[in-house]
This record gives sequence, structure tokens and C-alpha cells, in this order.
Amino acid sequence: MIKVDISDKKSYFSLSNRLSRVIWGVAYIVFFRFSPRPFHLWRNVLLRMFGAKLHRKARIYPSAKIYAPWNLIMHQNATLGDGVYCYCVTTIEIGANSTISQFSFLCGADHDYEHSRFPLKARPIKVGEQCWLAADVFVAPGVTIGDGTVVGARSSVFRDLPPWKVCAGTPAKVIKDRIIKQ
Repeated sequence: MIKVDISDKKSYFSLSNRLSRVIWGVAYIVFFRFSPRPFHLWRNVLLRMFGAKLHRKARIYPSAKIYAPWNLIMHQNATLGDGVYCYCVTTIEIGANSTISQFSFLCGADHDYEHSRFPLKARPIKVGEQCWLAADVFVAPGVTIGDGTVVGARSSVFRDLPPWKVCAGTPAKVIKDRIIKQ
């Protein structure tokens, strides 16, 4: 028998967790995925029923995929665009007025490659306020993106990014300061 070694106190593979994910998967396909694009309020209500902590003005598009909604926190005007995958094995928090653009991947867990059985290691992700992650950005487990930071399309973020910067590349690096013109 394989014993799962996970640093967190709860098991991600417990019967209740697996059952919750199955029920969410059915609700996602039946009620969420094919809801009309403008029905943000409906999707928010559904996600809240599964434990998500969402501001009433958070926007999640119907093709966004959320692994475990009970670990998702979104503040006012936070947006998950089309095709975003939010692998929230543990907490993923998106700050107010931040946008995660289409096909981005927020990955809240990876595996311990130094262990013979590759146990799951979940680490929270935090995206600050007024951030923009452009199309197809990958965010690794445990990353914090500072307030106001913009991450360029197709970048991969493996380390924390400072606030009010424009970052891009794989791995993402600071390109310049972000200055708001008025």
C-alpha cells in the first residue's frame, strides 16, 4: 500500500475531498461550464455554494476551470478569463481589480521530486491588487505577485514578483517599473 506523505495537515486524497471534487465536477459541467457569458452572478453563487470566497463583483468566465472552489478567494472586480485553469489544491487569492487573462494556469501544487513517491506539495498563490497576468501565463506554487504588477503573455512565474513592475519571460523577470499615466 502506498502511503501519501503530504506536508499539510489534511489529506488532499481523503474520501470527503474526493467526493467533494466529484460533486463539484458534475455541477461544473451541468451548471457552470455552459452558462451564458454574462451570467457572472450565477457562477459566483454556484462557486460560493462550494465554499469559494468571492466578492459579489468578481468575474469568472464560463470556460475557466477551478479545481477546488473552496480554496478560491477573489476580491472586488477580480477576473478569471476564458480558459484559465485555477488548480487550487490550496488557497489561491486574487486581489481587487486584478485580471488573469485567457489560458493562464495558476498551479497551487507540485510534487516533491526528491521523494521516491513524488508526494503532492501544495503551496498558496497570491496575486495582489491591480495586477494583470496576460494570456497564457504560468504561475508556480507558492508565488506572490505584488500589487500593480503586469506579467507579459506566455511568461512563467516561478518566484515572487515585486509590486508595480512589468515582468516577462521564462522565468519572469522585471523589465521595468509600471508607471500609471493619468
